[in-house]
Amino acid sequence: MRPQEEPLLSAHNSDEESAKVEEDDGASPPFSWRKLWRFTGPGFLMSIAFLDPGSLEGDLQAGAIAGYSLLWLLFWATVMGLLIQLLSARLGVATGRHLAELCREEYPRWAGIVLWIMAEVALISSDIQEVVGSAIAIRILSGSVIPLWGGVVITALDCFVFLFLESFGVRKLEAFFAVLIATMAISFAIMFGETKPSRKDLLIGMIVPKLSPGTITQAVGLVGSIITPHNVFLHSALVQSRKINTKHTGCVSEAIGYYYIESAAALAISFVINFFATTVFAKSFYGTKFAQDMGLENAGQVLQEKYGATLFPILYIWGLGLLASGQSSTITSTYAGQFIMGGFCNIHVKKWVRALITRSCALVPAMIVMFCSSDTAMDGLNESLNSLQSIQVPFALIPLIKLVSKEQVMGLFRIGFILKTVAWIVAALLIAINGYLLADYCSSEMQGLLLSSIICAFLALYLAFVLYLLVRDGSLSVFRNKSTNRNR
Repeated sequence: MRPQEEPLLSAHNSDEESAKVEEDDGASPPFSWRKLWRFTGPGFLMSIAFLDPGSLEGDLQAGAIAGYSLLWLLFWATVMGLLIQLLSARLGVATGRHLAELCREEYPRWAGIVLWIMAEVALISSDIQEVVGSAIAIRILSGSVIPLWGGVVITALDCFVFLFLESFGVRKLEAFFAVLIATMAISFAIMFGETKPSRKDLLIGMIVPKLSPGTITQAVGLVGSIITPHNVFLHSALVQSRKINTKHTGCVSEAIGYYYIESAAALAISFVINFFATTVFAKSFYGTKFAQDMGLENAGQVLQEKYGATLFPILYIWGLGLLASGQSSTITSTYAGQFIMGGFCNIHVKKWVRALITRSCALVPAMIVMFCSSDTAMDGLNESLNSLQSIQVPFALIPLIKLVSKEQVMGLFRIGFILKTVAWIVAALLIAINGYLLADYCSSEMQGLLLSSIICAFLALYLAFVLYLLVRDGSLSVFRNKSTNRNR
């Protein structure tokens, strides 16, 4: 049974628009720009997760420490993220249910609980980054008048403002997010123009794969910041906001096609913004004494010291882009949390209650780090959270690929052999990255017998659960009849 309070978009579609979306009964009709506009929204909301403060942290760390050498990885990480998001959208449209709901049906209760906990950990990790990033931006834009703890308090309340804006209509909310994304694009484009990076170096960095031992940590963090587990759950739910006649395969196929186009356009824009951010810091700080200590907190100040004589106040441009990043991603975490809790636990709470839960969990660690450590520790926290999210990726990706490959779940819309093979190759690469990250962490932390035992036990459980997800082949019998009836 669907929750009474439909998230985000569905309540705002008019009957006339719904009828136009549902008009087909067989083959997909010709392409229509008007229909594409009606389907536009979920993909751009999804793309915000590719532009959150954690992503910017990964960008600047990669640029400052690795120079242009990881631009190719940024591109292919975005491509891999696009593939994952397309599969998520396909699953949501074809089944009419989102990933968390399907996982509750597919896996036994104990496994569902583990998946839910992992998804919540990834979500809260992302929300901490949004709180920290927004607090740093507020401090920069206020000229250090507002301290970090004040920025954290302000950021803890801003998600409720967005929930209030939603009451005025989804298109207005989508337009507001479009303004924030445009603000990021303009801010980083200005910085890109001011730093004037070498075109030759940019081209080499984009097309020549290069990964040195000293940049592996940044590479892992970059992938972890781009591909976020909670975003996989979110997108499969957002695509259901437009009413689609799932009894007619033509309508489903048409919707999938439009969502594919929209998602590709949204992630292309997000790649350009991340590209600008990475190259700005590669040009400005690679090979300098500031490279190893570069983070969200001191990046703007060092940029200002280097380019302060230029026409644009680059410190405030950086702060504005960072604020837009944190604010735009705050509402997506709220909705992702609502879907995750509702899907796995079948508990549907009001959005403001879910926002309060998520923000409370994010507020406590942010405050602890702020009061017990230096300002630069906030940047270290962001980098650690990127790696933590990377570890969580298999727990969203493996169930997604297995579900979207099942005929009893997807019917005629299950993915074919080639796409399935590519998806598993991407999954294998991500799991390999996670494996390296775990091995590196374990080797650095195993200093005492007790701590080593705990880490080994955690590692064994982690690998065992990943293996369980890979080999388990659930029946999902509850969907057989639904799938059969829909495709008759």
